[in-house]
Amino acid sequence: METQTDLNYHRIAEAIEYLRANFKTQPNLDEVAEKVHLSSFHFQRLFTEWAGTSPKKFLQYISVEHAKKILQDGQASVSETAHETGLSSTSRLHDLFVNIEGMTPAEYKNGGKSLKINYSFADSPFGPLIVASTPKGVCHLAFAEEEEIALNDLKLRFPNSDFLRKLDLLQQNALFIFQNDWSKLNQIKLHLKGTDFQLKVWESLLKIPMGKLMTYGHIADRIGNPKASCAVGTAIGTNPVAFLIPCHRVIQSSGMLGGYMWGATRKAAIIGWEGAKIYSEI
Repeated sequence: METQTDLNYHRIAEAIEYLRANFKTQPNLDEVAEKVHLSSFHFQRLFTEWAGTSPKKFLQYISVEHAKKILQDGQASVSETAHETGLSSTSRLHDLFVNIEGMTPAEYKNGGKSLKINYSFADSPFGPLIVASTPKGVCHLAFAEEEEIALNDLKLRFPNSDFLRKLDLLQQNALFIFQNDWSKLNQIKLHLKGTDFQLKVWESLLKIPMGKLMTYGHIADRIGNPKASCAVGTAIGTNPVAFLIPCHRVIQSSGMLGGYMWGATRKAAIIGWEGAKIYSEI
């Protein structure tokens, strides 16, 4: 006998298949909800709970992924790509790319060729690091022992961009955080590229106070997806900006520190350092 959970799963699976098959017509919420025999309100809530994002956002991801494939072939213009994707104008395609990919369709088509990235190396209490920025904000910060390896990793993340070794104001404002200059926190600008779910997780991490720890389950609850602990862990593991987005403040429900992209020892050191700073201010 089919349970309510099974029925809900099949409805969402049917909705996803419908969106994949019909994205070029850009179906609206009412149309998709009708296909799975639900009210628009109920379908919106159920889809978001199961898929971790809204039907509208899911449709946008499908549209952008299709556009990316067309642009990668290099044969179609941005205008032709927008039409082939089912979008009403190139401006809509532009907005989707900027929101989801962190760059314009033209920049993506050129492999990020027109994206200007400054980078520099610096010391921190937790070891050497590389920091990089676009004109919009810091796009990359990582702990790295070897400069050559760190630079190669940066270039892999932004293929075909133009790189210049230069310490700019955006980077300086970000690095002040390691000098306990909290007065410049509001001057730190980030330029992040990620899915809606990843951005939601990273935004939640920014709200964890210094010296405090949270579990993956707590983060999942905060973003309204209590069943998404594993997905939260994956999103945290793709954090492109070390320390500024404090993924080190997330631990396992057992109390164990858990993994960290830049090493478990460094994670323990950062947590201890932050705890000591808070204690010294009491």
